[in-house]
Amino acid sequence: MIKCSCLLALVPAFLSLCVAAGPAGAAAPPIVVELFTSEGCSSCPPADALLARLATRPDVLALSFDVDYWNSLGWKDPFSSPAATARQRHYAELFGLATVYTPQMVVDGSWEVVGSDRQAVEHALDAARQRPAAVPVRLVLDHGAARIGLGAADRPVSAAVWLIGFDRRAQDRVSRGENAGRMLTHIDVVRGMTRIGDYTGAARAIASAIPWRTDRVAALLQAADGRILGAAVADGAQP
Repeated sequence: MIKCSCLLALVPAFLSLCVAAGPAGAAAPPIVVELFTSEGCSSCPPADALLARLATRPDVLALSFDVDYWNSLGWKDPFSSPAATARQRHYAELFGLATVYTPQMVVDGSWEVVGSDRQAVEHALDAARQRPAAVPVRLVLDHGAARIGLGAADRPVSAAVWLIGFDRRAQDRVSRGENAGRMLTHIDVVRGMTRIGDYTGAARAIASAIPWRTDRVAALLQAADGRILGAAVADGAQP
């Protein structure tokens, strides 16, 4: 479930290390592509395959969120979670959508498209590349803790800091439902997420214990209107 974590104090040296570099000296942040999918949805495998291709790009941070509202229709997706559904429903509110659907891709928190529509996804990626420089985000994993440094924004902002754990690859054979008999492959499948703090535009540092054992961990800085203001990713979380 989505939950708040206690904040851990960081030493001043870490804060200086993480936020000293401004946008001009920082590498371009990845474009965050979120896929809302389900093993119970026969339209989702093509979108899963498209996300796998996008995940090979160095400028993309791919995240696969398996929703749970398909679970009552013949097959329970083992990767699904109420947290994924809650995140998608929040996007539906922000985009003014009447309902949620799968497969859906959300690009940088600002554009939503059918997850298997490659042309629409590419257009959204192009739009994301045209946006102004994001807030610098630095992420270091250290003995089961995530240390995050956030640079200063050019104006006040209301945003949340999210920690997300995900596995690079998973496979599952589906025995019932719309995808019965298929072996499905998942890329960058989210196994947990937690909100660890808030951000108002001033440079700051946050630390949090990592509550999952996953292949990778991402830190997202997300504005109240859904925009992803910055992101960073690191390998090898060991809680």
